[in-house]
Amino acid sequence: MHVEPFPQRDAKAFDSASDAIDTVNKLKARAAEDASWNSESTFDAEKEKTAFRSYENACDRVKNFYREQHEKQTVEFNLKVRSEFKKTKRARMGVWEAIELLNTLVDESDPDTELSQIQHLLQTAEAMRRDGKPEWMQVVGLVHDLGKLLFFFGSQGQWAVVGDTFPVGCKFSDKIIYADTTFAANPDSQDAVYSTDCGIYTPGCGLDNVMISWGHDEYLYLVLRDQCTLPEEGLAMIRYHSFYPWHREGAYEHLMNEKDKASLAAVRAFNPYDLYSKSDAPPDVATLRPYYEELIARYFPAELDW
Repeated sequence: MHVEPFPQRDAKAFDSASDAIDTVNKLKARAAEDASWNSESTFDAEKEKTAFRSYENACDRVKNFYREQHEKQTVEFNLKVRSEFKKTKRARMGVWEAIELLNTLVDESDPDTELSQIQHLLQTAEAMRRDGKPEWMQVVGLVHDLGKLLFFFGSQGQWAVVGDTFPVGCKFSDKIIYADTTFAANPDSQDAVYSTDCGIYTPGCGLDNVMISWGHDEYLYLVLRDQCTLPEEGLAMIRYHSFYPWHREGAYEHLMNEKDKASLAAVRAFNPYDLYSKSDAPPDVATLRPYYEELIARYFPAELDW
């Protein structure tokens, strides 16, 4: 009986095809993971959400903070501080080192927690992890407040670092916290141009062209945008997470462009984890640190310029 010889296989072609299949499978898995960033949060399903951001019952520390912030966040100040940012070298350090430095700060604007900063960051990231959010989003949760390092870098006070943010150079929205009682002392509220709906801007100009009150959101965005591999959605979460009049109350929509619609979806997906995780038990920092240091290494260099 004649038996055909076993066909010779091209080993190199076989390996190449196998590698290609592996690559496709990895891309499919990554696509499925990345798509989960915009799924509805579930960790907070049983939480009483009316207990958060209760500014009517806030302590004097919080009310005094916003009075000062709303008085001093002017166009003049914002132009000056952005100019100084470009000229000033503040520090060089890694992300975890920055987290440890930040841990000594208590946010005077926050009515919801007295926990340390590192505990809040880990609470946020861990809530995302429990909901199966992609690793890049967990990293965003871990680092989103690192801009508060501004407080240690010669800031004029917490009013220029923390708190809800809002545009300057146009009319202050009545959707801003304590807007009805705190902006009268801000000179921009009486300016013929700055007090109009669009002010120095044009309808649909896009938030990239709008000065949002200076603080940790904008500072961290400027620090990270050229020093990390986070996606655009992650950078939007960082840049606008304190812009509550916009992403929670619907103010300033007349200044938005198409890009801002995608940014708004990202910030709204992020917000429950930032806000509602504050009632969780304090995390075990030592136990969680190795996991998050591994994630940090995937998205950031060993040291960053701050």
